[in-house]
Amino acid sequence: MRLLTVRHVTVYPYAEPVRLGEHRMMFRPRESHDLRLVRTQLVILPHPVLLRWLHDVFDNSVAVATFSGKTTRLSFESTVTLEHTEAALPDYQLETGAAMFPFSYSLEDQPDLIRALERSEPSAEVDRWANGMLPRTGRRATMELLRTMTSRIQDEFTYSRRGERGVQSAGVTMQRGRGTCRDFAWLMIDAVRSLGFAARFVSGYIFVPTTVDTTVVGGGATHAWLQVYLPGAGWVDFDPTNCIIGNRNLIRVAVAWHPARVLPLWGTFTGTLGSALDMQVEVTVTEESGSVAQIASRGMV
Repeated sequence: MRLLTVRHVTVYPYAEPVRLGEHRMMFRPRESHDLRLVRTQLVILPHPVLLRWLHDVFDNSVAVATFSGKTTRLSFESTVTLEHTEAALPDYQLETGAAMFPFSYSLEDQPDLIRALERSEPSAEVDRWANGMLPRTGRRATMELLRTMTSRIQDEFTYSRRGERGVQSAGVTMQRGRGTCRDFAWLMIDAVRSLGFAARFVSGYIFVPTTVDTTVVGGGATHAWLQVYLPGAGWVDFDPTNCIIGNRNLIRVAVAWHPARVLPLWGTFTGTLGSALDMQVEVTVTEESGSVAQIASRGMV
């Protein structure tokens, strides 16, 4: 178990006074059997006239802030300390019928997984790539197939940061051969869905220990990966950017069927065109001992 502190700061500078609209935040990690929140703090300047909390349809924790007056600067600082328990070598006990692929979800589970099976932008190129991992005859071990796909994304595609918001379609990522963590997660979601797996997008943070030689990327910003639903094991984490299977170093904040539903922060303002300057984002993840594990960067990569 690690005791980690996540500090997430976002600053919006404006060239002239603007009137702020409603802003929604997804900064608070999802508590579960492997993650327990110890303390949390959220500081917003200027102070909102109202700050309320709610759980969305995915049970993500969402903070909603409303403001009055005008300002030339808006900042959000979320600090969360949590206990993170990871399985170094997760051994997932799949149901007998799901241990080998292909398999079918039970009639009881199918209605709840409909959206997790839908493909929003099907790509023939993604279909060919995913089907190329299947044996010509017979079946393949389910976890072996998913491990292979996770590692092939890391091996065959180039990780690159991108400042623009949004996610590339899986087809575009295939064509370009490069992308961000959110692009790789979305690519694998489309690929596994093409094979009949239920999958969902995850946003959160990644802890990168400084005491070991590692090639882990995606630190210093919000991170993205996916979960696949496997009978007997439930929602299993897969990070194709770093070839991580399981929750090692991953801190979940929000889940959804599509990346657009798990933006860390979004909102509106009223002002003249061009009054918004470049957004500044800094994310650090440290152990309670104080060793810095992430450095500043910009946005979700």
